Amino acid sequence: MTAAISARGLSKRYFLRHDRDWVSPTLRDVLSAQLRRAVRALAGRPVPASQTASEEFWALREVSFDLAQGARLGVIGRNGAGKSTLLKLLSRITEPSEGTFELRGRAASLLEVGTGFHPELSGRENVFLNGAILGMSREQIARRLDEIVAFAGVERFVDTPLKRYSSGMYVRLAFSVAAHLEPDVLILDEVFAVGDADFQKKCLAKMNNLGREGRTLLFVSHNLGAVEQLCTEALLLEGGRLAAHSRDVAGVVHAYLSRASTCAATEWHNAGTDFPAEWFKPLRVALTGATGATLSRAARRDEQIFLEIDAEITDYDPQLRVGYAVHAETGELLYWSEYTDGPAHEWPRLSSGRILLRAELPHALLNEGSYRISLLVGFGEGEWLIHPGAGGPTVDLELRGGFDASPRWTSRRPGLIAPDVRWTRNDGTVSPVVAGTLDRGTR
Repeated sequence: MTAAISARGLSKRYFLRHDRDWVSPTLRDVLSAQLRRAVRALAGRPVPASQTASEEFWALREVSFDLAQGARLGVIGRNGAGKSTLLKLLSRITEPSEGTFELRGRAASLLEVGTGFHPELSGRENVFLNGAILGMSREQIARRLDEIVAFAGVERFVDTPLKRYSSGMYVRLAFSVAAHLEPDVLILDEVFAVGDADFQKKCLAKMNNLGREGRTLLFVSHNLGAVEQLCTEALLLEGGRLAAHSRDVAGVVHAYLSRASTCAATEWHNAGTDFPAEWFKPLRVALTGATGATLSRAARRDEQIFLEIDAEITDYDPQLRVGYAVHAETGELLYWSEYTDGPAHEWPRLSSGRILLRAELPHALLNEGSYRISLLVGFGEGEWLIHPGAGGPTVDLELRGGFDASPRWTSRRPGLIAPDVRWTRNDGTVSPVVAGTLDRGTR
């Protein structure tokens, strides 16, 4: 079968600066520096070398694979494994430092909210713009316009400039455009991290239909359940390198979960330039115990666990939302919480400057297992600075043991959660059986 995508030795290299005092220069700074260097050279004086230290960083290294036409490939791995870099290379957003790839047919991609869209143009105009970029005629786009708009659910706003759209409306329209303009290859990054549950179901159904039509699909997702349900093969990246690629999707997912459980990160630190938002910059996210010490081991599900968020608010806005989302190891969103949970008089007060927020995770709620906790930051109802599960700061929680006193449950219960629910009888009678003595002879 013809390969829709063929990659050989794909690599991407970046250079990281290590000068703490370095700031991005203005055009005047650059021109002045070049002029000084030129004058020194003409005068025969030594030209000083740059004092800025840099480090070579390979975001992707020697990745090779073939993907047949009509295949659906799920790319999985931890944050920073190189997943988004691979998709950017295949979408030709950036060039590989080494290696080559061949992509046959017309490709459409959705990598970030708003990528390829112009905020000053209306939804309708952006549909025609994207179709033209894909090489479609105006008549071809017009035939699909109503279907695209209806799928995205933005009929009332189709002639509104995109800068007025919420992030949810943005991504719904972006996915709808990418999926309906008849691409031969569809490349998606974290499409299940945004949008509500109903839209995610529509996305899954549409992607299944595209696969049945013989179109090739390649997408990144932390939702491992969706990967197993949708994909015909899976690819695992670790540290920028290919760790596994197989049609045994469940096997690749199991390999990823096995590796992830041995390298859980309970603390995240900003490297200095990550998430340089104008209003809110996260500095540290960590899981801690009752004493405030960062967790360095698997926790019991009945002990106190806190999430600490250390951040800098440069310009406080009353509409600012800060919280976290908890995902199961298979990617399902279990719940999210914001600092405005509970009565208003109990909310912690936010203000400009350095802040430290602390949230206690619900006691004895989660089941034994592995969980991913993501920071979320936004404004109002739909404008996200950091969307949970879409590349933001995350920490890993490992829960082992700590079930309630019932002798019936000493290990993981069925289900995603395992709340400790107390039962009573209407007349108040309790069992004479005491903990530790329940066996077949006493039932």
